[in-house]
Amino acid sequence: MHPSIHAQHTPEKPAVIMGSSGAVVTYRELDERSNQVAHLFRALGLRPGDRVAFMLENHPRLFELCWGAQRSGIIYICLSTKLNAADAAYIVNDSAAQVLVTTHAQAEIAASLVAQTPALTRRLMLDGTVPGYDAYEPALASCPTTRIADEVTGGDMLYSSGTTGRPKGVYAPPASPRIEDPTTLTSLCQRLYGFDAETRYLSPAPLYHAAPLRYNMSVQALGGTAVVMEHFDAEQYLQLVQQHRITHTQLVPTMFSRMLKLPEAQRQACDVSSLRVAIHAAAPCPVQVKEAMIAWWGPVIWEYYAGTEGNGVTVVSTQEWLQRKGTVGRAMVGKLRICGPDGELQPPGEPGTIYFAEGRPFEYHNDPAKTAESRHPRHPDWSTIGDVGYADADGYLFLTDRKANMIISGGVNIYPQEAENLLMTHPKVLDVAVIGVPNEDFGEEVKAVVQPADMAQAGPELAAELIAFCRANLSTIKCPRSVDFESELPRLPTGKLLKRLLRDRYWAGHGNKLV
Repeated sequence: MHPSIHAQHTPEKPAVIMGSSGAVVTYRELDERSNQVAHLFRALGLRPGDRVAFMLENHPRLFELCWGAQRSGIIYICLSTKLNAADAAYIVNDSAAQVLVTTHAQAEIAASLVAQTPALTRRLMLDGTVPGYDAYEPALASCPTTRIADEVTGGDMLYSSGTTGRPKGVYAPPASPRIEDPTTLTSLCQRLYGFDAETRYLSPAPLYHAAPLRYNMSVQALGGTAVVMEHFDAEQYLQLVQQHRITHTQLVPTMFSRMLKLPEAQRQACDVSSLRVAIHAAAPCPVQVKEAMIAWWGPVIWEYYAGTEGNGVTVVSTQEWLQRKGTVGRAMVGKLRICGPDGELQPPGEPGTIYFAEGRPFEYHNDPAKTAESRHPRHPDWSTIGDVGYADADGYLFLTDRKANMIISGGVNIYPQEAENLLMTHPKVLDVAVIGVPNEDFGEEVKAVVQPADMAQAGPELAAELIAFCRANLSTIKCPRSVDFESELPRLPTGKLLKRLLRDRYWAGHGNKLV
């Protein structure tokens, strides 16, 4: 289970195809270049356990860097290209990266990083250079394409999204030093979703995030072909499914919503019958949205719940979900534990903090306090990423929300996910966040911040319509008391809302304790 194996048997098979440009990387190219990357890292003085940082858009040569690190024992950090210079510098410095590799498309932020990352020993740039960076291509060309003598497994240390604070690096040591041995995810993809050498996987999300990066690498470990979109576009996504006869894919719920809101003629113009598995995760999916996708694509939709930490995974098929609408499945990695405020196990149906026992161990880089907070006070092998939910009698997990998103109004705990899920189904709503804002009498009150499908409709009339829509379907206490409108919400490409940015606007001067 490694690209080097497939390079021997199917050297000219595409390992990667870029969706818009059509650029192809074959398994021979991926293997040879990743060998060169491993030699380059050794030539730069890097040894197993050292760190490198990559800051690339969805670029056809990202995978040679990742596999080069993987086969040389290097820990690699993928930076979001959406970061500002200060946040990017923070991650480079916090991770103790010794080398930074980026592209000329990131020239502006890359140039500003030179002065802010003094510990870097080398900076390399693809597709051109700016002062402070050496050209990547000639540096690589000087290295042999043969394997290094001391191959050993490296892996990623990816930083959390920072939806509730500054991002933290998450690191879990590789399970095996042998580079050909499968990861837990690769084995899960093979066993559960049928990933194999015939897989044609469409990846519409940024590769610097955990799931897109790791799933694409699992496809390559098994000899399939990854079709990578440079940027998500709903109509182009459907066209690529048809063009490449895509068998497997992974999306986030906002992508479902964008496709469902395409004109019917555009949706039906593309043949999606080749799809065998369409996975979604990363953010809650409204029941009505998922029902509409199943009606359109059939019983091919799978959902999982997990985090960058990888401490546990739940999975649910279409058939199971239709029997228990709203569930994110049963545990496939780790054992599910739902605990109340006192740390005791909750009975079925009672919400609490979601822990996984016997899951993959991890730690937050440079933050032993946060690592300790993620552990159960009496069971140190139980870990949580801070989500709240409940399990039914058969062990199916239902998410309530994140603890950090909870609204406390008049002493009542309100989780906004339910109202968000409902409002996303309204035809005049393109995106929505429900947050708690200051209220002198109750401490907080519920507010909806809406991105309307047509900004020209934003105003008191639409606000009243949306509030009435909520009250017709939810308990009054869960409904927004007011609605504000924005042309765009601060949402990561993974689908996660940066609610702290919205809350900051309303809590300025109020001593916000929720961020």
